[in-house]
Formats: sequence, C-alpha cells, structure tokens
Amino acid sequence: MTGYLADLSSDLLARAARIRLAAFDVDGTLTDGRLHYGEDGRETKIFHVHDGLGLKRLQANGIEVAIVTARISHAVTLRAEELGIAHVYQGQGDKRTCLGDLLDALHLQPEQAAFVGDDLPDLPPMGLAGLAVATANAHPWVVERAHWQTSRRGGEGAAREVSDLLLLAQGKADAERERWR
Repeated sequence: MTGYLADLSSDLLARAARIRLAAFDVDGTLTDGRLHYGEDGRETKIFHVHDGLGLKRLQANGIEVAIVTARISHAVTLRAEELGIAHVYQGQGDKRTCLGDLLDALHLQPEQAAFVGDDLPDLPPMGLAGLAVATANAHPWVVERAHWQTSRRGGEGAAREVSDLLLLAQGKADAERERWR
C-alpha cells in the first residue's frame, strides 16, 4: 500500500479493525472549520464529496456513522440526511457523554468506537474512543492525544482517509476497489 495508508503500525491496524462506530466532529473535521454567514445571517458549510462517499461506504460495510458537534446547523442536518446518517447529535457541550450514551444505545464498547476531531472540545470523546484520530489541521494538543493523524485537512478529505483506514484494517478495502471497477 502506498500513500497515506502506507507504513501503518500493527497497533493502529488492530485498533481500526475493532471499530463498529465512527463518530465525527463537524467544524474543522467534516468542514474546513471556517464559518460562512450570508447577508441574511444564514450559515453555510462546505462539505467534501470524497468524505461523503467514504461515510456512505462505512455504513454499507456495517460500520455505524455518527456526527457529534457542539454547534447547531441546518446544513449539518441536511448533509446527514443526504448521507443517511441516523446518529446526529448537535448542540453537544459534553461530547464524551454523548459518545458514551451512543455506545450504550448501540451495545458497543469504547474500543469499538473511533472519534475524529480537530480541537480541544474533541479531546474528551477521543479519550473514550478506542481509536482517536486528529485531522491534519488539528490543534497540537489534539494531535498529541491521537492514535493517528490524517494527511488531509478537515473538509478536504480527512474523513475519507479515516474511512479508507477502517475498511483496510477490516479487510474490506479490496472488495471496495473491485466494486468500483
């Protein structure tokens, strides 16, 4: 394997192989972190299509996908609906508790969860998850706590890298490649 999935440690692959829930922050993770407001005060967000396909492929391969964000945005609701993501938690001041409650609801253990983030509010759920991932644009303190850091920035394909890692570690990457030939 070449590129961003080359030279992965056996520990990282073992962690990724156990994942049954991949939870993502939004601003700075699924988007580039910038906030856009129109003249009418409406917020817009820009999502990357590569990330969207990666999230759909996780779901198609039996991995639950969740969005856990501190902010509330109609754009997030629309994007989640478009991608068929059922686990959407906005306005979460305590992301760790949210992730823990979701794990309980899905009857999963913390080591079966990945959390992907970029900034300080993401540290608590990353500490709970069996696989903590920081985006390339993550704050240095987040990077220190991560098991892996993407080579791409949030909103620019970072979530796709996580999706590809999970599918590779779970032996599903080759089938995914074949599916698209």
